Amino acid sequence: MTANFLAVTPPAATTTRKTAGERREAILEAALFEFADRGLDGTSTDDIARRAGISQPYLFRLFGTKKELFMAACRRCLDDTFRVMSEAAAGKRGEEALATMGSAYVEMLGADPRRLRLQMHMYAACDDPDVRATAREGFGRLHELAATAAGESRARVARFFAKGMLINVLASMDVRNSRLGWAQDLLAGCMDDD
Repeated sequence: MTANFLAVTPPAATTTRKTAGERREAILEAALFEFADRGLDGTSTDDIARRAGISQPYLFRLFGTKKELFMAACRRCLDDTFRVMSEAAAGKRGEEALATMGSAYVEMLGADPRRLRLQMHMYAACDDPDVRATAREGFGRLHELAATAAGESRARVARFFAKGMLINVLASMDVRNSRLGWAQDLLAGCMDDD
């Protein structure tokens, strides 16, 4: 018997290939991260592909263009916001629904500030008609959710969103834990009931 016969052959290496859906999710996560930092114009698809661990041509095969990928990341961000607010309002009506939706949104922003930064980049890119349509569709769904859950007047729902936008601006300036009196007054005012 030769030594080769007695040698144990190691099993073949197994690699788990990701499905196209899993790769798409990885790309969207990477896109959310990159676009949140630099927006549509400042982000390179090479950086997104590298972060997702895929080739740049594959990124384009799945999403077509950088703008399409940006809009998909924005849709995902708005869909996540919708889901968080919808779950928070489940079984509630009126002021209670609005309050829990608002609290859940603030908690979401605190847990993952990239979502707010991506929203801000989306609003800033609304001079593009396709991005504008994406923003309008997602924001419209959020409005419909709030109006339905609240069962309140149009003015009350508008105040809910006005507070939310003020919270976005304050959060983007990172003043939540600051000692700035004006910022603390505005934050406290956002938490007060109308």
